Amino acid sequence: MASAASHVLLAETWSEEIDPTDWWMSEKLDGVRAYWSGSNFYSRQGNLFHVPDFFKEKLPKVPLDGELWCGRGLFQKCISIVKKQANKVVPEDYKLITYLIFDAPSHGGKYEDRVKFLKANIPENDDKCYATVVGIKKCEGMDHLKRCLADVNNAGGEGIMLRKPGSLYENKRSSTLLKVKTFYDEEALVVGHKPGKGNCTGMLGALECELPNGKRFDCGSGER
Repeated sequence: MASAASHVLLAETWSEEIDPTDWWMSEKLDGVRAYWSGSNFYSRQGNLFHVPDFFKEKLPKVPLDGELWCGRGLFQKCISIVKKQANKVVPEDYKLITYLIFDAPSHGGKYEDRVKFLKANIPENDDKCYATVVGIKKCEGMDHLKRCLADVNNAGGEGIMLRKPGSLYENKRSSTLLKVKTFYDEEALVVGHKPGKGNCTGMLGALECELPNGKRFDCGSGER
């Protein structure tokens, strides 16, 4: 099951040439991608997350795709909890996390059928369930998408995900899943930098920039 975690559906980037009408919208989360095998959580790299039993108790015994999430702007906090080794895990910390589920990889049906399956199998209003299905709404057109994107940005979120209606789950990067983020075209001040990871170890990973309104964002670099 660890190998399956490394073949999850990945998004391409949306461009304005693509009409978003009738696509399904959800908020782009700033959590930790997590594949539920039916018994354990794994990262995209196939690494086991040492999650306490109470957190897994109410999940169905089928594969799920989602993110472990602490809330908007709390990515680093979430990382600090879920990437601890087994002997350093603090079970109480997981009460700060929700598993936000956006797909059922092994279902085999169209997207809408998979969402129905998820809603039927993830308990609601259960204090012992630390998972929920990501909310979606149908896009009414370009203006609707931009309004929703602005609302998410104003609330401190990352962006919008678009899912093509009737699409199947693919174990690869796919044009049926698109990420929509605000593109900034004004001057920004560089206020920090972050080290590269993986193949970019030893390189400059990203510049942290700040707009005149105080909003900060990362700008990828990859320079030595």
